[in-house]
Amino acid sequence: MTQAITAGSDELIVPGHSKGLFDVFRQRFLLSLIVKKELRVRYHGSVLGMAWSYIKPAVQFIVYFLAMGVFLRLNKTLPAYPIYLFSGMVVITYFSEVMGNATRTLIWNAALIKKIFLPREMFPVASVYVAIVHFFPQLLVLLVGSLYYGWRPTPEGLAAIAAGFIIVTVAALGLGLIFGCLNVFFRDAENLVDLILMVATWVSPVLYPAAAVEEVVPRWAWHLYQTNPVTVAVELFHYGFWSTASGQYVQVLGSLPVLTLIGLVGALVVLALGQIAFKRTEGKFAQEL
Repeated sequence: MTQAITAGSDELIVPGHSKGLFDVFRQRFLLSLIVKKELRVRYHGSVLGMAWSYIKPAVQFIVYFLAMGVFLRLNKTLPAYPIYLFSGMVVITYFSEVMGNATRTLIWNAALIKKIFLPREMFPVASVYVAIVHFFPQLLVLLVGSLYYGWRPTPEGLAAIAAGFIIVTVAALGLGLIFGCLNVFFRDAENLVDLILMVATWVSPVLYPAAAVEEVVPRWAWHLYQTNPVTVAVELFHYGFWSTASGQYVQVLGSLPVLTLIGLVGALVVLALGQIAFKRTEGKFAQEL
């Protein structure tokens, strides 16, 4: 017998399978419990606790600013470079946390997965919520710094920031679902993800102006670079924060609405592939773990 009847319903489902992300958001109370558990585990025994959400980005910012801003003099050639740098760092740090933790979360919660059934996507989605908890303190610092440089919110800028956040969230979750599945069967996946995230910081216009890429790569590579969802999200944050603060305009996105749409479509495709991978493999998770 390969099918079972759900409680209170005539619908037949395969044991060990769910309706994916739809079930996750229908069980929001359970999701909130998992998010709280993840946060408690993350800071168990920690003296500084949530203060690490400020300390880690601050140290990264200082290192990158010294290397790129001072030693390579981007602080002299790019107006309001600290805002340009930190607005990109906020996006890439958030992306890295979501993707990295979503890749490992099934392994971290192996004991729970083997004992009870619940939508397996619950764990990667919980990683998104945990990352958002760490994202907002960094966003607050970015807002304060931007105001210091003369930033003033505009409807277009706020829309760009919101769109960038949605794109990077969807893309990171989709990749986390894909590599989370792979990590259950091949533990090498998390090491591969670490390499991808290390490279992502340098192949996105976080530390340098994107126009510098256009000058050295073939035209087809330049178009591919522009349509990368992470690049689009970084440049949307640059548009929302840095452009207003500096009086400059992001040049990588010749048509901001069009490439925003392309970035969103690309992120949704990645999420759909991640959901398909989950649906095809989740029945074997408990056995493999």
